Amino acid sequence: MELIGGCYEQILFGFAVRPAENWAVVPDFTHHAHSASLSAVAVNDRYVVTGSRDETMQIYDLKKRVEHGALLQHNGTISCLEFYGKTHLLSGAEDGLICIWNTKKWECLKSIKAHRGHVTSLSIHPSGRLALSVGTDRTLRTWNLVEGRSAFIKNLKQNAHLVKWSPSGELYVVVIANKVDIYKLETAAVSGTIVTEKRVSSVRFITDCILAIAGDEEFVRLFDCESQNCLCEYKAHENRIKDIHSFEREGLHVLVTASSDGYIKMWSLDPDKIKSSPSLLCEVNTKARLTCLAVWLKSDSEAKQTSTEVKASSSQIGEEPLIKKKKICWTNSDKTAEGDGQGASKKLKSTNLQQKKKKILQRLK
Repeated sequence: MELIGGCYEQILFGFAVRPAENWAVVPDFTHHAHSASLSAVAVNDRYVVTGSRDETMQIYDLKKRVEHGALLQHNGTISCLEFYGKTHLLSGAEDGLICIWNTKKWECLKSIKAHRGHVTSLSIHPSGRLALSVGTDRTLRTWNLVEGRSAFIKNLKQNAHLVKWSPSGELYVVVIANKVDIYKLETAAVSGTIVTEKRVSSVRFITDCILAIAGDEEFVRLFDCESQNCLCEYKAHENRIKDIHSFEREGLHVLVTASSDGYIKMWSLDPDKIKSSPSLLCEVNTKARLTCLAVWLKSDSEAKQTSTEVKASSSQIGEEPLIKKKKICWTNSDKTAEGDGQGASKKLKSTNLQQKKKKILQRLK
């Protein structure tokens, strides 16, 4: 198990977690991943993909411990990334595009003009046949991934910045500022609304009925999706929470939180005793301003791999992605990860990639 975190300081962190050893956390690597802050990270059973304000996506092979390459299809900050199993990755960015990638050859199978403004969030249905996206054009869009086209468009009163499917795919939530709307798939209508005091930065389904919500404050709250009642709240950090993640391992429900205070923490949840505060399993101080979070579950991801695959169109649109292979300098496990980038690996030395980054940095200035 590996905790993966990205930060404003352009660093990608990796921490190995050992559940058999009282959930010991060991620094695994730090990598100077981008030339600007990291904005998104996604993992499957083999790869970690990061997105950044430098308009690039970087691919890392966690099994071989090498940097696999860079994808340069988007123009603008990469806002969201999500894998579907071993075969496909979806990416969204400020250019309004959603790109569908084949993860074997890392080819862009389809580039869709998804929103008139920025793509702010996307989520793939558990079946792999549908996806949802929201953007700054005040729309919620449903995508048919089998045919690679739009299936439904719903106008929203305000810009939404998060969308997420439930584990069964029967529910989904749309987040606008501090409001969380819960939708039922069969009716495509709002079945309930949760309103918080502060802006919501991350949502995660613990089960189909329990939703974890975190935002611009120190607390995590667990809600019942049917009644919209708050089941539990607890102080998780000393600063605002940037991202949360959840998974189930051997009957244990685990919630992972990342905060601007630099800490990544793992919490044990008992759905049968949800009103009691979760217990802290472990924590690690990255000494950085965290922006995004993912958890690599090597064994579990293969065991729970769904049989249905995304059947995206094989037609290729746009430029061919630039893919170069380079080695990563992985730190020894006894070295402490520093937020200032000490011990980080060297930047990519590809001439084409450096030229691209220089142009991007000029535009950012």
